[in-house]
Amino acid sequence: MSVRVVLVDDEALARGGLRLILGSEDGIEVVGEAADGAEALEVVAATEPDVVLLDLRMPVLDGLGTLRALTAAGDAARVVVLTTFDTDENVRTALAEGASGFLLKDAPADQLVAAIRAAAAGDAVLSPVVARRIAHELASVRRPAVPETIDALTPREREVLLLLAEGASNAEIAAALYIGEGTVKTHVARVLDKIGVRDRLQAVVVAYRAGLAR
Repeated sequence: MSVRVVLVDDEALARGGLRLILGSEDGIEVVGEAADGAEALEVVAATEPDVVLLDLRMPVLDGLGTLRALTAAGDAARVVVLTTFDTDENVRTALAEGASGFLLKDAPADQLVAAIRAAAAGDAVLSPVVARRIAHELASVRRPAVPETIDALTPREREVLLLLAEGASNAEIAAALYIGEGTVKTHVARVLDKIGVRDRLQAVVVAYRAGLAR
């Protein structure tokens, strides 16, 4: 079954490039696109995609407003924010509003495809570069990790947290630790619960704040 994707960007050229890349991939189908957030809400409602690639800077309704609306509506689509990092000061807010991940606008094609597949599978969308930049952006506004919560992690759970901080997907963690993906998911769930965060992106911040990752 194909991963259904909606492209949301006010630049027609950007949408065209994304569509061209994704159109050549087996198992990925671009089912709609929109030039602003208001249009995006209509397209998402009509097409019910698995993944929405969402630009933050758009007219009419910007990316953050669109993200809030999708979250409030309980939409099942995973939202991956398209960002330049150099100009998008709202990255921190996007994470708090429920974005499933972040993708650099100049990411290579293979990284774009991998990110969409990962998001559709419920995995975090974090390249090592993005993980470090998010940690840098968010560390100053997130509450520090309580030492006791880090101490509560088992050695294996610490390994998993470190790999999360490096931007590893479930499959990559499984390969690195020679365990099954189902076991990885169990470890990740326990790590998130023990350190008191709601998702993998916040876990990255905790790892940096606690000094586990640098």
